[in-house]
Amino acid sequence: MKARDAADTEKIQQLITEMHALGWYHSIELPNGEVIQGIQSLAQQRLRLRQFPIPEDLRGKRVLDIGAWDGWFSFEMEKRGASVVAVDAVRNEKLLQARDLLGSRIEYHVADVCDLRPSDLGVFDIVLFLGVLYHLKHPMLALERVCAMSTDLVCVESVVLNDGYQPGAVPLMEFYETTELCGQFDNWVAPNVACLLAMCRTAGFARVRFEGMLGDRAHVSCFRAWEDAQGPEPAPYIVSMVNAMSLDLVFSSSKDEYVSLWFLDDGAALTADDVFPEVGGYGSRPVKVVSAGTGGWETVFKLPLGLEAGWPTVRLRVRDSAYSNTIRLGLDVNREQRRQRTLASPNSPGFEINEAMDGKTWERSLIRKRQHAWISVWVRGLPSSASKPDICVRFDGYDLPSEYVGKPDAAGLTQVNALIPSGIAPGTVEINVAAGSLVTPPVQVELVAGSDV
Repeated sequence: MKARDAADTEKIQQLITEMHALGWYHSIELPNGEVIQGIQSLAQQRLRLRQFPIPEDLRGKRVLDIGAWDGWFSFEMEKRGASVVAVDAVRNEKLLQARDLLGSRIEYHVADVCDLRPSDLGVFDIVLFLGVLYHLKHPMLALERVCAMSTDLVCVESVVLNDGYQPGAVPLMEFYETTELCGQFDNWVAPNVACLLAMCRTAGFARVRFEGMLGDRAHVSCFRAWEDAQGPEPAPYIVSMVNAMSLDLVFSSSKDEYVSLWFLDDGAALTADDVFPEVGGYGSRPVKVVSAGTGGWETVFKLPLGLEAGWPTVRLRVRDSAYSNTIRLGLDVNREQRRQRTLASPNSPGFEINEAMDGKTWERSLIRKRQHAWISVWVRGLPSSASKPDICVRFDGYDLPSEYVGKPDAAGLTQVNALIPSGIAPGTVEINVAAGSLVTPPVQVELVAGSDV
């Protein structure tokens, strides 16, 4: 906060007197030691904040305070060294008066939480979402907007149905058509704790932790990343990735997208608590983990919010294993951006495709669409240092992880197989093979309607 110019003491004292008379919700401690007493005391406000793992030193951090109201939480974050943006659905003159009197530099915006976008305000290390959720007609949408604005921690506080929360409780939420909750028409919902946790997970947070209750309010810490818990166990291996709804490789940030990953792992009885996928560094809790037989597994998870357009990396770990091989997911990419990925790298002379064919019928330069379709590519000049996790087939620019990499034959050709998602539309596609930073020149194959018979 900037130092105040004390030139006009009388004017400042007059402003303080007016502020005391306004009726505040937050208590505000002024530079001269006076406290504007609000409905919430300073001790109550500090207790609410202590429910969350917020560091005392926030220098270099950006904080977003959604539903800032009189602004005490915003000013407290600034006092700890953060750069703060405060947002509320209506303009609050009390916050502006307090900001002026405190010499604060917080940035203030009037906006509905459901209209917030990273493209407008950027992203934030910490987001405060305190006492807002139950005021919203669209709480799930709001949580998704909040998730997209955050890179690390979101602190959620909400009125809940205090049903004596126990892990495994049934998620329930009440809806209030008029003024059933505390006589206020803008109180719309009250979830129980189990429902609040489930909503936060569904919004896209990797980890959600119940911190406790203060009266009728629950406090939940939501994290965008997994804990760094890699261990000595062997890494799983991703063999296929598709859009869980369209069954192709197209992903859009404007849609509620889910990713299906098929991976190999010898672990038994895996559940959603054991599988940790991430895209672009953001974790996402699985909504489905099922066995695909013979050491194969499928997991489905929400595409993390707030990713930039391009080619974020995808990987996962299982329990305390190391991380898997990585592949690239194309987000909001067009045909030209995909074509650029199929161009040969300038430092890979002699690295080329000899033949590409259907992995079941062995028809050259043709792939038949079916539920389980393979492409087999014979490659010349594959570097001897390249291992299976480094190798993928590029299918019109999209990554298909290598499902099989053979030994070079007498002619120096190496077979590379990959699974083709069943939802890809028929047509002429460009195929090449990437081994780390090396890429072969593309060849064309025809993808045609096929049969599982």
